[in-house]
Amino acid sequence: MKKQCVWAAITLLMAMGATGCSLSDDKEDDGPKLAVCPIGNERVDIKLTPEEAQLVIHNNDFAFNLFRASAETGKSQILSPLSITYALGLLNNGAAGDTQIQINEVLGGSASGVNDINTFCHKLLTQSPQLDELTKVMIANTVFVNQGYQLKDDFVNTAKQFYDATPETRDFHDGKTLDVINQWASDHTEKMIEKILNEQSFNPNVVSYLLNAIYFKGMWSKMFNADETKDEAFEGSNKPVPMMHQNEEFGYTENGLCQALCLPYGNHAYQMTILLPREGKSINDLLQGLTTQEWKYYQYMSNAIVDVKLPRFESNTDISLNDIMARLGMPNAFTEEAEFPDFCDKPTYIGLMKQCARIKLNEQGTEAAAVTAIGMVNTSVPAKPRHVSFHANRPFLYVISEYSTGTIFFIGQYYGD
Repeated sequence: MKKQCVWAAITLLMAMGATGCSLSDDKEDDGPKLAVCPIGNERVDIKLTPEEAQLVIHNNDFAFNLFRASAETGKSQILSPLSITYALGLLNNGAAGDTQIQINEVLGGSASGVNDINTFCHKLLTQSPQLDELTKVMIANTVFVNQGYQLKDDFVNTAKQFYDATPETRDFHDGKTLDVINQWASDHTEKMIEKILNEQSFNPNVVSYLLNAIYFKGMWSKMFNADETKDEAFEGSNKPVPMMHQNEEFGYTENGLCQALCLPYGNHAYQMTILLPREGKSINDLLQGLTTQEWKYYQYMSNAIVDVKLPRFESNTDISLNDIMARLGMPNAFTEEAEFPDFCDKPTYIGLMKQCARIKLNEQGTEAAAVTAIGMVNTSVPAKPRHVSFHANRPFLYVISEYSTGTIFFIGQYYGD
């Protein structure tokens, strides 16, 4: 029997917060050492279970695989792999059989991956907003259900317990639901994502829309002076870019492929790591072998006095994920053979999966947003700092992550456009 149609739009927004990779003499652990945090706003860590820590490792591999599969040479782009984790994590509570196994494997879960992912998402949802007083984080979830359809009780209970999402039943033919959905997204993302659906993509006959919104705005621990920002040439671009500048102590490392710089936000709970390819190398060269194991190399930085030049920029991405996610290991979910028996009272499969993302980076800090939409169709001691130059005047890769867990929130590339 031909399957009818249900949509799940999952919205995730994140700008970044604050982490520092500079070294501290009084703290030793197995990660990068941090500069002393401002008094009264000390960094707070998220404590993970061994299972959750393993999930982060595999989920970061998913992040690199996702970006490797989707990045277009010569085009600035930003994605939030964590947005997809939230979207699929919530939806996976309605899946079964091979469909659920494939989603677990893509996200890095084990045989009990559904529970592990739920617990991890809930921990980030409740604790991320409290890591830094100088960083604003909002995470929200909701479910809009079309009149006449019924979600399964277990799915509803799990959505409430782990994602703080309470279903709301509406008549999608009332001429107002599209505006209600977009207003909810705008309200929970500080207007960074004002529309997640338009008149063409909104379908009043679907079963349900699921939305997740995360807003995250972080201020640099060491801000750039706007008076120092000058227009400069950027390799590959036909126009100059506003290049910010400062000469300060930061976490820094390098190898034959690239220079790596860590810029902390606020109290150092979040950070941006920038990978600048060597002359003659490219972003594709960096992405080729970038795995979680390789990524660990860039988490061990020493202090250096860095002459930093970094563009002030904004970047947007709107990308379809159906084919990409199928190639990454979950093809069943996009066919009529998909198994989502625990989602609602109608058989469903994913008909649409896409993400819109946005980043704004300036002298004060960083703000980013991502919206993922899923449409369900029915059927050590530091040495004395050295002085180095880090002039990002050519295409570069950047990653925004949370310090204590290593979770990647955003990954992007900038080409000067």
